[in-house]
Amino acid sequence: MKKRVTVSVKIPAELKESMDSYGVQTSKVLRKALEDEVMQRKVEELKKDGEKMKGLLAKMTIEDVVKSIREDRDSR
Repeated sequence: MKKRVTVSVKIPAELKESMDSYGVQTSKVLRKALEDEVMQRKVEELKKDGEKMKGLLAKMTIEDVVKSIREDRDSR
Protein backbone atom coordinates (compact mmCIF):
# COMPACT_ATOMS: atom_id res chain seq x y z
CA MET A 1 0.00 0.00 0.00
CA LYS A 2 1.24 3.47 -0.83
CA LYS A 3 2.30 5.68 2.03
CA ARG A 4 0.00 8.64 2.53
CA VAL A 5 0.56 12.02 4.12
CA THR A 6 -1.89 14.61 5.33
CA VAL A 7 -2.08 18.03 3.70
CA SER A 8 -4.29 20.72 5.17
CA VAL A 9 -5.66 23.89 3.68
CA LYS A 10 -7.59 26.81 5.12
CA ILE A 11 -10.53 28.10 3.13
CA PRO A 12 -13.24 30.67 3.84
CA ALA A 13 -16.15 29.34 5.89
CA GLU A 14 -18.57 30.39 3.14
CA LEU A 15 -16.75 28.20 0.64
CA LYS A 16 -16.91 25.22 3.00
CA GLU A 17 -20.63 25.78 3.51
CA SER A 18 -21.19 25.92 -0.25
CA MET A 19 -19.14 22.76 -0.76
CA ASP A 20 -21.20 20.98 1.87
CA SER A 21 -24.48 22.15 0.38
CA TYR A 22 -23.46 20.83 -3.07
CA GLY A 23 -22.05 17.61 -1.68
CA VAL A 24 -18.54 18.34 -2.92
CA GLN A 25 -16.09 15.73 -1.67
CA THR A 26 -13.18 17.89 -0.57
CA SER A 27 -10.51 15.20 -0.55
CA LYS A 28 -11.39 13.96 -4.05
CA VAL A 29 -11.44 17.48 -5.51
CA LEU A 30 -8.17 18.50 -3.87
CA ARG A 31 -6.42 15.24 -4.77
CA LYS A 32 -7.50 15.60 -8.42
CA ALA A 33 -6.45 19.26 -8.54
CA LEU A 34 -3.02 18.45 -7.09
CA GLU A 35 -2.54 15.51 -9.47
CA ASP A 36 -3.51 17.71 -12.43
CA GLU A 37 -1.11 20.45 -11.35
CA VAL A 38 1.80 18.01 -10.99
CA MET A 39 1.02 16.46 -14.37
CA GLN A 40 0.90 19.91 -15.99
CA ARG A 41 4.31 20.77 -14.51
CA LYS A 42 5.76 17.47 -15.76
CA VAL A 43 4.45 18.18 -19.26
CA GLU A 44 5.96 21.67 -19.20
CA GLU A 45 9.30 20.21 -18.09
CA LEU A 46 9.19 17.62 -20.88
CA LYS A 47 8.40 20.34 -23.42
CA LYS A 48 11.42 22.32 -22.27
CA ASP A 49 13.61 19.21 -22.50
CA GLY A 50 12.19 18.53 -25.95
CA GLU A 51 13.08 22.03 -27.11
CA LYS A 52 16.65 21.53 -25.87
CA MET A 53 16.85 18.21 -27.69
CA LYS A 54 15.40 19.77 -30.82
CA GLY A 55 18.32 22.19 -30.92
CA LEU A 56 20.84 19.40 -30.48
CA LEU A 57 19.20 17.14 -33.02
CA ALA A 58 19.08 19.92 -35.59
CA LYS A 59 22.89 19.95 -35.54
CA MET A 60 23.12 16.23 -36.30
CA THR A 61 23.21 14.88 -39.84
CA ILE A 62 21.47 11.71 -40.92
CA GLU A 63 24.90 10.16 -41.33
CA ASP A 64 25.67 10.87 -37.66
CA VAL A 65 22.45 9.16 -36.63
CA VAL A 66 23.12 6.12 -38.80
CA LYS A 67 26.69 5.88 -37.52
CA SER A 68 25.52 6.08 -33.90
CA ILE A 69 22.91 3.37 -34.41
CA ARG A 70 25.45 1.14 -36.14
CA GLU A 71 27.98 1.61 -33.31
CA ASP A 72 25.34 0.79 -30.73
CA ARG A 73 24.28 -2.39 -32.55
CA ASP A 74 27.89 -3.50 -33.05
CA SER A 75 28.67 -3.06 -29.37
CA ARG A 76 26.10 -5.71 -28.37
